[in-house]
Amino acid sequence: MKNKGYNYPDRVPFADEGVSVAEFYARHYPHSTAEAWRQRIREGRVLLNGRPPSPDDLLARNDQLVYHRPPWEEPDAPTDFGTLFEDADVLVLAKPSGLPVLPGGLFLEKTLLFLARKRFGAGCSPLHRLGRGTSGAILFTRGALAARSLAAAMSERRILKVYLTLASGTAMPDAFTVDAPIGPVPFRQPAQVHAYRPGGRASISHVRVIERRADENATLLEVTIPTGRPHQIRIHLSYAGYPLVGDPLYGVGGVPRAGGTDEEFEARPGDTGYYLHSWKIGFPHPATGENVEVICPPPPALQCR
Repeated sequence: MKNKGYNYPDRVPFADEGVSVAEFYARHYPHSTAEAWRQRIREGRVLLNGRPPSPDDLLARNDQLVYHRPPWEEPDAPTDFGTLFEDADVLVLAKPSGLPVLPGGLFLEKTLLFLARKRFGAGCSPLHRLGRGTSGAILFTRGALAARSLAAAMSERRILKVYLTLASGTAMPDAFTVDAPIGPVPFRQPAQVHAYRPGGRASISHVRVIERRADENATLLEVTIPTGRPHQIRIHLSYAGYPLVGDPLYGVGGVPRAGGTDEEFEARPGDTGYYLHSWKIGFPHPATGENVEVICPPPPALQCR
């Protein structure tokens, strides 16, 4: 079943004053050719200050553009999610593996953001992100005051985030810390992905062994992350030599497998197949200051035997 489509708004900046409507879209959205944008404009799928323009109409600063993307079929994704904590200020939701948090690519309505706003109202937004393949607890705020308070707590590292994961190998120490910097590196599609990068942003993961599984050559780990870089746990464990079991993207060294340049290599950052679960989240309540701790039960693969 198709979604309802989406309207993408833009305000014209000073740098684009005097360029044509078609040139504006080709410049800012090069995923489509200039001729494809001209055709969409001719079809009336773009509005300039509320009216359909021609592709060659020239833009002025602060003009309002809206592109209407027609309805499309979204990829399959689970849409059931649980509520672990709820009050007037905060939500902690249980995200299933395979459901994106935010719109992107072909996903719009099959996202936790869309589904949460449908259930709880337009004022709720995620404080942080979980990868599409990651399951478990995710913190949402329900208004501007709560968002500001918890964003400050996040920047001050007063948000506790503890994950469970299954990593390759059994020979790691009982406890260790990974502090490899993380930043964007060249890739094929998309053009960049986050990975280990010297000179990247400081990142810290504290790792503790829970259970070694010699029969699977795998280890159940608890990982606490004071920082929250994109794909941090996947990158850090692969950097340490213990990639997540089933991770299609990150190999030993904390970089994309095959360097991301092989035309036959199809893995993407959002691909699933690994086991990573947001198990525990703790935060100072934005209204009371009281510390709240919420646990999301892990899937069977991440439970002790």
